[in-house]
Amino acid sequence: MQDPIDAYWDIRLTKVKKELDANNFDVYLAKNKNFAKKIAYETIIPSLAPKTISWGGSKTFIETRLYEALKHDPKYSVVDTYDKGVPPEKIVERRRQSLLVDLYITGTNAVTESGTLVNLDMIGNRIAALTFGPKYVLLFIGRNKIVADVKSAMNRIKQYAAPVNVMRLEKKSPCGKTGRCENCSSPDRICNTWTITEKSFPKNRVKVVLINEDMGF
Repeated sequence: MQDPIDAYWDIRLTKVKKELDANNFDVYLAKNKNFAKKIAYETIIPSLAPKTISWGGSKTFIETRLYEALKHDPKYSVVDTYDKGVPPEKIVERRRQSLLVDLYITGTNAVTESGTLVNLDMIGNRIAALTFGPKYVLLFIGRNKIVADVKSAMNRIKQYAAPVNVMRLEKKSPCGKTGRCENCSSPDRICNTWTITEKSFPKNRVKVVLINEDMGF
């Protein structure tokens, strides 16, 4: 018998998939992060035949271990924006270059039950790529990112995802100490640009892998 918690999330993920499909996203279901990597690496990416690949900040993407696989795969020319051995100013330039690749991989801060993506960025490179630039975008989304509506998505991001990311990145914004949004003016503020993506345009440009595990923030 299937674990009841997984069964519950199967139902919810299937409903979200239906809504995302209706909004012109190309959606896949994965029972865990290992299957998410397998679907992406063996099905989605080969079908797109990208020559160039890059990515934006996403703990979920890292957790699938697809990053390591692609970084060392000679079939692809990678613009690695995660390389810790590169000076910050060169990473910024790589982020600019990443907006013109064939495939851009990242996550989302939240997805609503009606199939809308909601994101909030510090620099804006991640949401810029989602909106326009790369030929295709691939998103990994854990079940914990599902929310009722856009208002709930914004609340989730401001009151949970942003403070946790401030702590992870060791920024000096006040939410890193209080655990809640302070509507700050900190130079380290990571909450600068919102985007709400209601539909994928063109149809199927944005690929989504919904994962039946809690992943990322």
